[in-house]
Amino acid sequence: MRKMVLSLFMAGLLAMGAGAAQAAEENTLHEVVSDLYGTPYKSSGSSKKGFDCSGFTRYVFDALGVDLPHNSASQYELGTEVDRKDLQPGDLVFFNTNGRSISHVGIYIGDGTFVHSESGRGVVNTKLNDPYYWSKRYVGAKRLSAPVLAKAETPNKEKAVQAASLPEKPAKK
Repeated sequence: MRKMVLSLFMAGLLAMGAGAAQAAEENTLHEVVSDLYGTPYKSSGSSKKGFDCSGFTRYVFDALGVDLPHNSASQYELGTEVDRKDLQPGDLVFFNTNGRSISHVGIYIGDGTFVHSESGRGVVNTKLNDPYYWSKRYVGAKRLSAPVLAKAETPNKEKAVQAASLPEKPAKK
Protein backbone atom coordinates (compact mmCIF):
# COMPACT_ATOMS: atom_id res chain seq x y z
CA MET A 1 0.00 0.00 0.00
CA ARG A 2 2.81 2.38 0.93
CA LYS A 3 4.55 1.80 -2.44
CA MET A 4 1.30 2.50 -4.29
CA VAL A 5 0.73 5.79 -2.44
CA LEU A 6 4.33 6.84 -3.05
CA SER A 7 4.00 5.92 -6.74
CA LEU A 8 0.81 7.98 -7.07
CA PHE A 9 2.45 10.89 -5.27
CA MET A 10 5.49 10.79 -7.61
CA ALA A 11 3.25 10.53 -10.68
CA GLY A 12 1.34 13.59 -9.47
CA LEU A 13 4.55 15.58 -9.01
CA LEU A 14 5.75 14.62 -12.48
CA ALA A 15 2.41 15.62 -14.01
CA MET A 16 2.49 18.98 -12.22
CA GLY A 17 6.03 19.61 -13.45
CA ALA A 18 5.08 18.77 -17.02
CA GLY A 19 2.09 21.10 -16.76
CA ALA A 20 4.29 23.95 -15.56
CA ALA A 21 6.74 23.36 -18.41
CA GLN A 22 3.91 23.35 -20.92
CA ALA A 23 2.47 26.56 -19.43
CA ALA A 24 5.88 28.23 -19.75
CA GLU A 25 6.04 27.21 -23.41
CA GLU A 26 2.59 28.64 -24.02
CA ASN A 27 3.36 32.14 -22.74
CA THR A 28 2.10 34.62 -25.26
CA LEU A 29 3.75 37.89 -26.12
CA HIS A 30 0.87 39.76 -24.54
CA GLU A 31 1.08 37.79 -21.27
CA VAL A 32 4.79 38.46 -20.91
CA VAL A 33 4.65 42.15 -21.84
CA SER A 34 1.54 43.05 -19.83
CA ASP A 35 3.34 42.39 -16.54
CA LEU A 36 6.18 44.73 -17.49
CA TYR A 37 4.36 48.01 -18.23
CA GLY A 38 5.62 50.73 -15.91
CA THR A 39 8.93 49.01 -15.14
CA PRO A 40 11.44 51.87 -14.86
CA TYR A 41 14.21 52.56 -17.35
CA LYS A 42 17.68 51.57 -16.14
CA SER A 43 20.83 51.85 -18.22
CA SER A 44 22.11 48.31 -18.92
CA GLY A 45 19.07 46.96 -17.04
CA SER A 46 17.73 43.53 -17.87
CA SER A 47 15.33 42.68 -15.02
CA LYS A 48 12.00 43.74 -13.56
CA LYS A 49 13.97 46.21 -11.42
CA GLY A 50 14.69 48.19 -14.60
CA PHE A 51 15.33 47.74 -18.31
CA ASP A 52 17.17 49.49 -21.08
CA CYS A 53 15.66 48.91 -24.52
CA SER A 54 17.63 45.80 -25.50
CA GLY A 55 17.49 44.40 -21.97
CA PHE A 56 13.70 44.63 -22.22
CA THR A 57 13.51 42.85 -25.59
CA ARG A 58 15.98 40.24 -24.38
CA TYR A 59 13.92 39.60 -21.22
CA VAL A 60 10.65 39.25 -23.18
CA PHE A 61 12.11 36.94 -25.81
CA ASP A 62 13.85 34.85 -23.15
CA ALA A 63 10.43 34.27 -21.58
CA LEU A 64 9.25 33.13 -25.03
CA GLY A 65 12.17 30.73 -25.43
CA VAL A 66 14.41 32.85 -27.68
CA ASP A 67 17.90 33.98 -26.65
CA LEU A 68 18.90 37.49 -27.76
CA PRO A 69 22.08 39.49 -27.21
CA HIS A 70 21.85 42.53 -24.91
CA ASN A 71 22.54 45.12 -27.60
CA SER A 72 20.11 46.66 -30.10
CA ALA A 73 22.63 46.68 -32.98
CA SER A 74 23.41 43.00 -32.37
CA GLN A 75 19.70 42.17 -32.26
CA TYR A 76 19.32 43.92 -35.63
CA GLU A 77 21.69 41.35 -37.13
CA LEU A 78 19.25 38.52 -36.33
CA GLY A 79 16.07 37.34 -38.03
CA THR A 80 14.48 38.13 -41.34
CA GLU A 81 13.87 41.66 -42.56
CA VAL A 82 10.20 42.72 -42.53
CA ASP A 83 8.64 45.56 -44.49
CA ARG A 84 6.89 48.12 -42.31
CA LYS A 85 3.52 47.38 -43.93
CA ASP A 86 3.90 43.66 -43.10
CA LEU A 87 4.65 43.99 -39.38
CA GLN A 88 3.18 41.35 -37.06
CA PRO A 89 3.06 41.23 -33.25
CA GLY A 90 6.44 40.04 -32.00
CA ASP A 91 8.53 41.68 -34.72
CA LEU A 92 11.47 43.69 -33.41
CA VAL A 93 11.45 47.32 -34.56
CA PHE A 94 14.68 49.31 -34.70
CA PHE A 95 15.52 52.99 -34.52
CA ASN A 96 18.47 55.32 -34.95
CA THR A 97 18.21 57.69 -31.98
CA ASN A 98 21.86 58.75 -31.82
CA GLY A 99 22.31 59.90 -35.41
CA ARG A 100 24.93 57.23 -36.17
CA SER A 101 23.50 53.71 -36.07
CA ILE A 102 20.91 51.34 -34.60
CA SER A 103 20.54 52.53 -31.03
CA HIS A 104 17.01 51.58 -29.91
CA VAL A 105 14.76 48.53 -30.20
CA GLY A 106 11.18 47.72 -29.31
CA ILE A 107 8.62 44.99 -29.99
CA TYR A 108 5.72 45.54 -32.38
CA ILE A 109 2.44 44.56 -30.67
CA GLY A 110 -0.09 45.37 -33.39
CA ASP A 111 -2.34 48.26 -34.37
CA GLY A 112 0.66 50.42 -35.31
CA THR A 113 2.02 50.23 -31.76
CA PHE A 114 5.28 49.01 -30.27
CA VAL A 115 6.33 48.43 -26.66
CA HIS A 116 9.78 49.43 -25.46
CA SER A 117 11.77 50.71 -22.51
CA GLU A 118 12.22 54.41 -23.05
CA SER A 119 14.70 56.46 -21.04
CA GLY A 120 12.91 58.63 -18.51
CA ARG A 121 9.65 56.70 -18.85
CA GLY A 122 10.38 52.99 -18.64
CA VAL A 123 8.27 50.35 -20.34
CA VAL A 124 5.51 51.96 -22.39
CA ASN A 125 3.84 51.49 -25.71
CA THR A 126 4.06 54.09 -28.43
CA LYS A 127 2.61 54.64 -31.88
CA LEU A 128 5.11 53.67 -34.55
CA ASN A 129 3.97 56.56 -36.73
CA ASP A 130 4.54 59.19 -34.00
CA PRO A 131 5.37 62.11 -36.32
CA TYR A 132 7.43 63.96 -33.71
CA TYR A 133 10.06 61.38 -32.84
CA TRP A 134 9.80 57.64 -33.54
CA SER A 135 8.59 57.71 -37.13
CA LYS A 136 11.54 59.88 -38.15
CA ARG A 137 14.03 57.52 -36.52
CA TYR A 138 12.59 54.19 -37.69
CA VAL A 139 15.23 52.05 -39.46
CA GLY A 140 13.57 48.68 -39.98
CA ALA A 141 12.13 45.53 -38.46
CA LYS A 142 13.17 41.91 -38.06
CA ARG A 143 11.10 38.78 -37.52
CA LEU A 144 12.58 36.05 -35.36
CA SER A 145 11.65 32.42 -35.62
CA ALA A 146 9.75 31.49 -32.47
CA PRO A 147 6.78 29.10 -32.42
CA VAL A 148 4.99 31.12 -29.75
CA LEU A 149 5.12 34.24 -31.95
CA ALA A 150 3.30 32.44 -34.74
CA LYS A 151 0.29 32.53 -32.42
CA ALA A 152 0.91 36.13 -31.32
CA GLU A 153 -2.18 38.12 -30.52
CA THR A 154 -3.01 41.79 -30.49
CA PRO A 155 -3.01 42.93 -26.86
CA ASN A 156 -6.13 43.98 -25.00
CA LYS A 157 -6.08 47.75 -25.33
CA GLU A 158 -7.59 48.17 -21.84
CA LYS A 159 -4.50 46.60 -20.27
CA ALA A 160 -1.94 48.49 -22.35
CA VAL A 161 -0.55 51.79 -21.14
CA GLN A 162 -0.32 54.25 -24.00
CA ALA A 163 2.67 56.54 -23.97
CA ALA A 164 1.70 60.15 -23.49
CA SER A 165 3.31 61.49 -26.63
CA LEU A 166 2.47 64.83 -28.13
CA PRO A 167 -0.90 64.72 -29.87
CA GLU A 168 -0.85 63.66 -33.48
CA LYS A 169 -1.57 66.39 -35.99
CA PRO A 170 -4.14 65.63 -38.68
CA ALA A 171 -2.58 64.79 -42.03
CA LYS A 172 -2.23 67.75 -44.38
CA LYS A 173 -4.22 67.55 -47.59
